[in-house]
Amino acid sequence: MTTLADVADVLRSVRREAGLSQEALAQRAGVSRTTVARMETLAKGDMSVSVLLRLLEAAGYDLKPVKRGHSRTIEDILAEQRRGDGSLNSICMSVEDR
Repeated sequence: MTTLADVADVLRSVRREAGLSQEALAQRAGVSRTTVARMETLAKGDMSVSVLLRLLEAAGYDLKPVKRGHSRTIEDILAEQRRGDGSLNSICMSVEDR
């Protein structure tokens, strides 16, 4: 099961993958840097889906449902990217093409 902490970790990871600071992402999404920081650390204990979508879009990502039991998770994709197996964007695009 995906938890809010998992979502916060993914948000932080995609921001870093996009090479954006919290401030830069906030400006692109039209929210405050504090909002980005709170969502990445769950300081409020919850997060707005609409703000999450805006932040992901501003970092160049979409939120897409993946059927449970799918063989590759976002963690797998990020691990591949860290190992240098390809950029996150190209990996995601190749998954979308299936």
